[in-house]
Amino acid sequence: MFDTISERFGEVFTRLRGKGRLSEADVDASLREVRLALLEADVNVTVVKSFLGRVKERAIGEDVRKSLTPGQQVIKIVHEELVRTLGEEAAPLARPAAPPLVILVAGLQGSGKTTSAGKLAKHLKGKGRRPLLVAADLQRPAAIDQLEQLGKRVDVPVYVDRKAKAPRLVKAALKHARSEGHNVVIVDTAGRLQIDQELMGELAAVRKAADPDEVLLVVDSMTGQEAVNVAKGFLEYTDLTGIVLTKVDGDARGGAAISAREVTGRPIKFVGLGEGLDDLDVFYPERMASRILGMGDVLTLIEKAEATYDQEEAERAAEKMLSAQFNLEDFLDQFQQLRKMGPLQSLVSMLPGAGQALRDVQVNEKDLNRVEAVIRSMTPAERRNPKIINGSRKRRIAAGSGTRPQDVNAVLKQFSEAQKMMKALAEGKSPIPGLALPGMRRSKKR
Repeated sequence: MFDTISERFGEVFTRLRGKGRLSEADVDASLREVRLALLEADVNVTVVKSFLGRVKERAIGEDVRKSLTPGQQVIKIVHEELVRTLGEEAAPLARPAAPPLVILVAGLQGSGKTTSAGKLAKHLKGKGRRPLLVAADLQRPAAIDQLEQLGKRVDVPVYVDRKAKAPRLVKAALKHARSEGHNVVIVDTAGRLQIDQELMGELAAVRKAADPDEVLLVVDSMTGQEAVNVAKGFLEYTDLTGIVLTKVDGDARGGAAISAREVTGRPIKFVGLGEGLDDLDVFYPERMASRILGMGDVLTLIEKAEATYDQEEAERAAEKMLSAQFNLEDFLDQFQQLRKMGPLQSLVSMLPGAGQALRDVQVNEKDLNRVEAVIRSMTPAERRNPKIINGSRKRRIAAGSGTRPQDVNAVLKQFSEAQKMMKALAEGKSPIPGLALPGMRRSKKR
């Protein structure tokens, strides 16, 4: 989402770092480019004006003029003010005086509302909670079916009553939750294609019945400023406690993420970073600001790795990867573990400096599936010793995986490069110049 704006910020920062002293004219010229970058990213005009005003006031101040590295000081100011725009600190969910924590999930159809309810249930279950999903979107039978399927996938019960009115259903669900020991109730409310009186009337009735601790609005970040307008529209009719931004891994320009907090006055609490049920993250303003400015997000990357990898298994795998025993079975195993952490393009963006160093790298999920199919079509002996794979074996592997012999050659080449990278790491050398992960390729220059 933030590739273009990160690139523009990177160019501005490179010029700032190269200057020994900064005049007010230098600051003005840099901020003009920052302004264009933000407007091109579809950031709200009022938010842009406020943000740049705060940055300029600090950037021409005494601290910057006296600094030995004025360019770095300005970059620091931009980062701090962007964090302020995004909300300064992560906004935790409410802590009710007595369980259960009741969360209403609202939003328009197509925003990812029902899927987000399922993701939130899995996220909270992973934190040791006992959630109950409630199918209160009775206007759309498919939404009930979808929530039931999501409940099965995340192993969370779903309370359903297709004949009841939504307010009565919610009251019954809360009674059921208390009797069964559920300490979180997530209510999937009705959605519409647009904000109207009928939608808001039903939401108000459900809210009165549920008396929720949280009302989270799910908005599609791919719609840009329209996402912020939807949030403002909901606020006219009902109070919201937070926002969930979906499809943050998409190719939208990022304006919704940067504008939402300041325009609505409500914090972004979660972001959806992919289609998988694990792809819901707590929104950390400082981490998001670092990603927008091309500084990476190492803390989130570490947290994802810790949640995915067992420490003892990871240590054994690391020892094997740095030895001559690393084979295609290990390659496949590590590849699958990596994919569990989320979309690889998103992981690459969390690496500090990756926005510049790897900005032409594209990670194609279809290529990743092809790599996995090729390795799975090999025999155990071939995975352990790829050197025995000759022409006839390549043709058999290609036929078994639905690919071509050229694809098999490409996988073997990627594995060979991965072995070289492991060897470089073992010898204390930088492996980055030869970086070649499965499914990763450089796009043509723009």
